[in-house]
Amino acid sequence: MMKYNFNLQDLPLVAKKLLTEVPDKILLFYGEMGVGKTTLIKEIAKQLGVKGVINSPTFALVNEYEIKNDKIYHFDFYRINKEEEAMDIGIEDYFFSDHWCFIEWPQNISSLLPTNSVKIELTKNKNESRTLNIMPVK
Repeated sequence: MMKYNFNLQDLPLVAKKLLTEVPDKILLFYGEMGVGKTTLIKEIAKQLGVKGVINSPTFALVNEYEIKNDKIYHFDFYRINKEEEAMDIGIEDYFFSDHWCFIEWPQNISSLLPTNSVKIELTKNKNESRTLNIMPVK
């Protein structure tokens, strides 16, 4: 398990460090509404080479970004009511594509999550800094 405390200005460094230390390409982002999950994902995507605008896929469920020799799939399952909705978009195909998968609100599809993923917990501290915990899923 890795743990980082950081402020907004440290985000590029934290994203870069996270990318060098995660063993898998499926990243599960846990944290309360407004803690900065999407902001962190945007920075990670930027570090991976996404050039354009990166938006949260709150209504589309998934956004796709092309990067050099790879792709990023960014999921937001905040609004889904049943895991079948994730199955309907072909979630398993995404998980087994060997591309990057960034998943916000993974707890809403908990029984569908692959074991080769990394759990990233984001919490907001009293001083507005953030704490990031990174651990493999078991």
